[in-house]
Parts: sequence; C-alpha cells; structure tokens
Amino acid sequence: MRILKAFLADARGATAVEYGLLAALISVALIGGLTTFGNGLQDTFNTVSKHLDSD
Repeated sequence: MRILKAFLADARGATAVEYGLLAALISVALIGGLTTFGNGLQDTFNTVSKHLDSD
C-alpha cells in the first residue's frame, strides 16, 4: 500500500506528459507554418523559372 501511495504522489510522470504535449503542439505549429510557407516559396520559384524561360 505504501508503494501505491508513493506512486500516486509522484509528479514526475505528469511533467513528462506535459513536455510531450508541448512538443506535439510545437510540431503541429511548425508543420502548418512550413506548409504555408512552402507553398508560397514554390509559387515564387515557379514565377522566377517562367521569367527565366521566357528570356
């Protein structure tokens, strides 16, 4: 019973879960931002390529 109480009182696992959730949130934000930025960058390269081909 003493081991179970010590296990339930231990907060280290909660901290690890919080860090995991924070890392997941940052990953989702980075993927979303890079997808948006990547599409804009692809459009820019396509425009430059068309102008270079036409000259």
